[in-house]
Amino acid sequence: MATAIINSASSSRGLGAFAEQAPADNVEDAPKPRDEDAELMMAVAKGDEQALAQLIRKWQGPLINFFYRSLNSVEQAEDLTQLVFVRLYRAAHSYQPVARFSTYLFHIARRLLINEFRRRQRKPLETMDPADLRAVDNSSGRDQQRLFELEEAFQQALVKLTEDQRTAILLLKQQELSYEEIAEIMHQSVAAVKTHIFRGRQKLKEILSKLM
Repeated sequence: MATAIINSASSSRGLGAFAEQAPADNVEDAPKPRDEDAELMMAVAKGDEQALAQLIRKWQGPLINFFYRSLNSVEQAEDLTQLVFVRLYRAAHSYQPVARFSTYLFHIARRLLINEFRRRQRKPLETMDPADLRAVDNSSGRDQQRLFELEEAFQQALVKLTEDQRTAILLLKQQELSYEEIAEIMHQSVAAVKTHIFRGRQKLKEILSKLM
């Protein structure tokens, strides 16, 4: 897939907050956690196709999930995921690891998603939190039907969330990013991100109580 994306890129025309703080005199000496993905991205900038292939293998699934829960279309999710990697490849020469790679990646993904919403000129289907469905046992036909009904109810409810609420909840619950990382991706404050998540959850509960 890496080769296909590289070929596509060359031919495309547009394409713990709760952790105890260390003593002040040790803060500068504390080693930063290694970001292997950022290292791979730096290798991509040097023309390492295998490094690109590794990034694709790791992030393809999470990106497809991100887009699918927003667009409710596997085909469109796959198309936008490939476009993310094309953009990633094209920008590799100017990449600077000033933030975690995941933050950089999902910033690209969100920009593409917003552009898609604008192109359609309609409100997007919103994402659901898959964790909310884990309590349902799908071992029987009746349970599978119940799971389907829950999925439908969530999709109906989540379409009423704002894009900020949907994105914040998705990045927190599905991608397991921190509030700080989400704030960087959305170019908003941590307080604003927490507000989006709180209000989004409250709105979901309110709507779902009427649907179920």
